[in-house]
Amino acid sequence: MDWLVSVAKFLVNEILSQPAYLIGLITAAGLIALRKSVGQVLGGAIKATLGFLLIGAGAGLVVAALAPLGEMIQGSTGAHGVIPTNEAIVGIAQAEYGSRVAWLMILGFAVSLVLARFTPLRYVFLTGHHMLFMATLLTMVLATAGQRSWVVVVVGGVLLGIMLVAMPAFAHPWTKRVTGNNTVAIGHFGTAGYVVAGATGQVVGRRSRSTEDMKLPEGLRFLRDSMVATALSMVLIYLIMSLVFLAKVGKESAFKAFAADGGPAAPDVGAYIMQSVMQGLQFGIAVAVILFGVRTILGELVPAFQGIANRVVPGAVPSLDAPIVFPYAQNAVLIGFISSFVGGLISLGLLAWIFEPAFGLALVLPGLVPHFFTGGAAGVYGNATGGRRGAVVGAFLNGVLITFLPALLLKVLGAFGKENTTFGDADFGWFGSLVGNAAKAGTLGGVILMLVIGAVILAGAIVMQKRVVETGWDPGARRDALLGHAAASAGADVGATRAGPTATYAKIAPPPGAPKPPPPPGRDG
Repeated sequence: MDWLVSVAKFLVNEILSQPAYLIGLITAAGLIALRKSVGQVLGGAIKATLGFLLIGAGAGLVVAALAPLGEMIQGSTGAHGVIPTNEAIVGIAQAEYGSRVAWLMILGFAVSLVLARFTPLRYVFLTGHHMLFMATLLTMVLATAGQRSWVVVVVGGVLLGIMLVAMPAFAHPWTKRVTGNNTVAIGHFGTAGYVVAGATGQVVGRRSRSTEDMKLPEGLRFLRDSMVATALSMVLIYLIMSLVFLAKVGKESAFKAFAADGGPAAPDVGAYIMQSVMQGLQFGIAVAVILFGVRTILGELVPAFQGIANRVVPGAVPSLDAPIVFPYAQNAVLIGFISSFVGGLISLGLLAWIFEPAFGLALVLPGLVPHFFTGGAAGVYGNATGGRRGAVVGAFLNGVLITFLPALLLKVLGAFGKENTTFGDADFGWFGSLVGNAAKAGTLGGVILMLVIGAVILAGAIVMQKRVVETGWDPGARRDALLGHAAASAGADVGATRAGPTATYAKIAPPPGAPKPPPPPGRDG
C-alpha cells in the first residue's frame, strides 16, 4: 500500500495542486478533442501553463510588496493575533495528515466530475491550490473531531466534491454580470464574499456610476490607466504608513522595514522614504503581471475547454481563480482591496473590544494578501451591480466576513487553533465551522449531520442553477434601466458598456473562440 500512497501524494503535490500543470493538461486535452495538430496542442498547453505561471509570479510579487506594509501596520497599532494565511496552515497540517489529504483530494475531484456530468451543475473546478486547501481543511476538522481515517477520506471527499460544483453555481448570476457571458465561472473559496458584494451592490448602488467610468480632470487623465492608478495609490499608502511607523518605533527599527533577507537597513530618512515609494511601485508591477497572465490564460483555455467539455461534461463551464475577474474592472480591484482592508481593521477593533472578551474569539489581524485578492474580486462584483458604492460597501462586508469567519473557524481546529495562523477566505470559515461542529457528534451522528449539510448545499446549488442561472436572471438589470442603459447595448460585453471603450478588459472579453452570449433577457434585478 505504500506505493499507492506515494502515487497519490505525487499526483496531489506535484500535479493536481499545481494549477499551471492542471490547466496545461486540460488545455491539451481540449485541443486534442478538437483534433488540433501536435504543434497546436503543445503550443496551446504551454501558453496556458505560462499564463498561470504569470499569475503565480504576480501573486508572489504582491506578497513581497505587501509584507513590509503589514509589519508597519502591526508595529504602528501594536496589535497582535492570528494572521490568516492559507499556505501557512496547510503546510503545518501536511506534516501530520499528508496521506489523508491526498486521498481526500483525489476522491473529491472525482466526485465533482461525476456531479458535473450527471447534475445541472456543469462546473469543472480548475483552481488546484484551492482544492488542496479545502481538502486540508476538511481533513483537519474531521480528524480533530476524532473521526476515523475512512470517514475523513470518504465523507470529506464527498463534501469536497459538492463544494467544487456548488459554489461556482451560487456565484454565477453575478459572475455572468461581471464577464458578460457564460464562458467562465469563479472557482475560488471566497465565494461567500463575492455573493455578498454582488447582492449588496444591488441594494446600495442602483444609481451609482461604475468605478471604471470616473470623470477625471484633464490634468488627471493619466489616472485612467489602471496600472498608474494602482501604483500611485499604493505609493501614497506606503508613504503615509512609513511615516507613521517611523514616528511610532523610531529610526533604528523603522529603517529595517525594507531590509529583505537580513539586508542592510536604510542609512537615513531620505533613503527610507524612497524605499517606501519603490515598494508601492513594485505593487503596481505585480498587478500588471497578474492581469497579463489572466489575458493569456483566457485566450488559450476557454476555446480549448470546449473540446473536452463537449465530450466528458457536456455544457461544462471552467471555474477559475479569483484574479480571472480583475481585468473586467481594474479600478474596482484597488477600491475593493482598500475597502476590504478597512472592514478588516474595524472588525479587528470589534473583536478586541467586544467579541474576544464576551465569546473568547481570537484577534484576527487583517492579512493584506487575502484582502487584496478576495477584496479586489469583491470590489469587481460589487461594482458590477452597484457601481462605486457597490464596490466600496460590498468589499467592506467581505473584509468583515474574512475577519469574523476565521475567528469562528479556530474553535473547531483543536490544537491547530494555537498556531497563530488559519485559513483566510470566507468559504473556509463558514463551511469549516459547520462541518467541524457536526463532526463532533460522533461517528454515526457526525456522518449523518455532515452528509445532510452537503445535501442541503448541493440541493441549494441545483435550485440556484435551474431557477436563477438558467432562467437568465441579470442582477444588474434594474440598475441599467435606472442609469438609462439600453438592454441591447449590454450584448456580448456588459462590462465594456459600463466601463467605457477605453476599458482594458474590453479587448479580451469574450475570449477568442468563445460562443457569443445570448442578449440579456432584461429581467428586473
